[in-house]
Amino acid sequence: MRTWALLITTILITALLTLGKKEDSLEELKARLTNASADQQISLGLEIAQRQLTSADKLYSDGNAEQARSAVSDVVQYSEKAGEAATQSGKKLKQAEISVRKMAHKLLEIKRSVNFEDQQPLQDAADRLEHVRSELLSRMFGPSKK
Repeated sequence: MRTWALLITTILITALLTLGKKEDSLEELKARLTNASADQQISLGLEIAQRQLTSADKLYSDGNAEQARSAVSDVVQYSEKAGEAATQSGKKLKQAEISVRKMAHKLLEIKRSVNFEDQQPLQDAADRLEHVRSELLSRMFGPSKK
């Protein structure tokens, strides 16, 4: 009986600690990216890009086009970093490709909802993400290096 009580207490404490963990800020993630291993660079780069994409969508909806363009620039920059790390290491290629594809699709969705003047930077960003995606796909399915 004591063992069960100890086990349940341990599970509850672990669950509370997991729920209580706060999400790292964007600046903390950017700082961690510089010193991270290749695996972590992929995950962190994609996380930063995804957060910035969400932020850009909200900023465009709120009418802050200049700040949104800056966020879109970060999306491209960190997606490219993640794609480069994945291509060089050969790890997490599939995860990176899927994330980049979804972000490119979301950029095109945002493009359809903004003013004409704001559409070209979004199209350019989506094109660059498609290039990253093509690089990832060619690394995944291209000729194997022996």
